Amino acid sequence: MATPRQRSRPRKYDLAKTTAAVKAQLTNIRTVVAALDEGQFGLPTRLPGWTVRELVAHIALAGAAVVNRNLEQPPAPAQEIIAAQWPEAVTVMVGHADEMARKAAAETEPLTLIDGIAEKFAVLTADAAPDRLLAARSGAMRLDDFLATRCVELAVHTDDLAAALGTEIPCDRHVLATACRVLADALAAQAPGGSVEVRIPPFAVVQCIEGPRHTRGTPPNVVETDARTWLRLATGRTDWAAALDEAAVAASGERADLSAHLPLLR
Repeated sequence: MATPRQRSRPRKYDLAKTTAAVKAQLTNIRTVVAALDEGQFGLPTRLPGWTVRELVAHIALAGAAVVNRNLEQPPAPAQEIIAAQWPEAVTVMVGHADEMARKAAAETEPLTLIDGIAEKFAVLTADAAPDRLLAARSGAMRLDDFLATRCVELAVHTDDLAAALGTEIPCDRHVLATACRVLADALAAQAPGGSVEVRIPPFAVVQCIEGPRHTRGTPPNVVETDARTWLRLATGRTDWAAALDEAAVAASGERADLSAHLPLLR
């Protein structure tokens, strides 16, 4: 795996707020999963080859990553990365995630998976320190940064689950905000520069892409979109051209084209 580019920490995440938000979103998902029947668990999703059953298993495993190999084990020496570097680092592990989701879905009932992870998560994060270094597969990460990446997983896959079921599923506001910020910072890290301002109101604003740097006044190149569209663009659930056609993205200026830099996470 290529070594992710090291950058100074772009932002800090409040551990208590992020922990509470992750718990809240796991509860939202549990409520939905508890009401599903076997037919609904067999519905296809927009993730290739996954039914709702595999998707729910993956959501549970995203929470399990905090407890099963991290907080229950001593930190292992590894190069430390920050939340903004996680999308680039984790891309090579797509095959492993697919294998684990299929295995978990085949061996354990979805609701049992969700309940087991939510309970352990609540216990093990109760007294953890923000700078506790976790031995994540993508590289060592501070607990506060790693929980921010769990917000990305939960926000994106809540949207996937809602699309598969054809229903609305509430997403905790702090989870959604944190997911947008992590992925916006990832864009700025992967396409550094100051020629384009990307806005995801009310959650994030970053500058990116090489070229003339904007310092004051109205930026000459601006991209603006809503939170859910940003998550879908950043993770390949929709593409740049489709979002423009649907007026889900406003882009002004000759450099305001992010198509070469998306998706950030697959």
